[in-house]
Amino acid sequence: MPPRPTEVTGRQPVRCAIAASVLDVGGAEEVAAFLARRLPSHGFETVVVYSGTRLPGQEGEGGRLARALAAEGVATQLLTPAEAATWMRSWQPDVISAHNADNWLLDVAAELGVPWVETLHDMHRLYHPDSWVPERRRARHISAQVAVSDLVRQQYLARNPTYPGDRLVTVPNGVDGSRVRLVDREQARVALGLTEEFLFVSLARYCLQKNTFGLVTAFAEVAGEHPEAHLLIAGRANDDLLYYEQTRQLAASLPAAERIHLRGHCANPLALLAAADAFVLDSFFEGWSLASMEALAAGVPVVLTDVGGAREQLGGGQRGHLVANPAGKAELVDWQVINDLRYRAQENRAELASAMSSMVRERAAWAASRQHLRDEAISLFSPDESLAGHAQVLRAVALDEPLPPAQVR
Repeated sequence: MPPRPTEVTGRQPVRCAIAASVLDVGGAEEVAAFLARRLPSHGFETVVVYSGTRLPGQEGEGGRLARALAAEGVATQLLTPAEAATWMRSWQPDVISAHNADNWLLDVAAELGVPWVETLHDMHRLYHPDSWVPERRRARHISAQVAVSDLVRQQYLARNPTYPGDRLVTVPNGVDGSRVRLVDREQARVALGLTEEFLFVSLARYCLQKNTFGLVTAFAEVAGEHPEAHLLIAGRANDDLLYYEQTRQLAASLPAAERIHLRGHCANPLALLAAADAFVLDSFFEGWSLASMEALAAGVPVVLTDVGGAREQLGGGQRGHLVANPAGKAELVDWQVINDLRYRAQENRAELASAMSSMVRERAAWAASRQHLRDEAISLFSPDESLAGHAQVLRAVALDEPLPPAQVR
């Protein structure tokens, strides 16, 4: 690891730049925002640095999270490659907490000797063998890494075995129950025109990672068995408009087309979760899904594929159903397999449909446990513990102290 002397003492605030790329919407960006808001309570001075507000080809103004943070009084800084070194010399961060940040910012930090702590939200950028050698070179400049789930940690070390395992610490994401406010369920269902229907909700972008095409395909089997079942998917479509269009055409072609509802991104999904009877994701990969955590914190049982964080969130089936990854063995997921399965039959379809059908049959039991699910999720996945884990790692790196154990809980 690149050594860097530091003048920080335990009585001085640690200056932490929290780095992201596009600061609009997304799970990784929400974690970055969470740390920016809450690390000051652990003796940190924070600023969020980012390089844009819109993805390539994305329409609209973008930058929703950037504006929200600025409105809250959280310091933010838009950076370009030309400005980054000057800004970093001026602000003098003691450590950088990176969340899918741009590689050019890592280069600047390495040149200036600023330690970099990478947060591994998922493994999508390393699902192709061609990425492994460049990653091993890149990782030489990374002082420590935080994996949001044990599966993500295992996947990373399998692809980069040269990285020291004691520099890669698992810190699960938390869920802030105070931000997942309960919404009146009856009013929420009335607003959606629901009476006795069973509603599955999926909060997911229309893209290959989230496998919304596969979810709609599996739901067709559920709908055939349960005429009261509905599926509502809410997420950003413009990440992959072709994929969205393929999904829309599939949904329109099915006998249950009128029971499949494809919506755009929902900035405040609490009403949808209140109306839902179950939450479902058919993802090929996740790091630690915040959407499913928000569902559990709203008291909604979940159906998840075997992705990062799913095993921990489901707790052996106590909070829903875990089904096989649509690409096969979760530890071996890669882009070639995922791409081959883009619009094709997937191995987990029958298992996913069966789990969703079980949710419909078990409706009364899950409805009676909503408050218990909420209380348990908020207790088990405390944001305070997640915050403390990140703070431990960042402070240790800034002060050149020993890192905490491989798992922080």
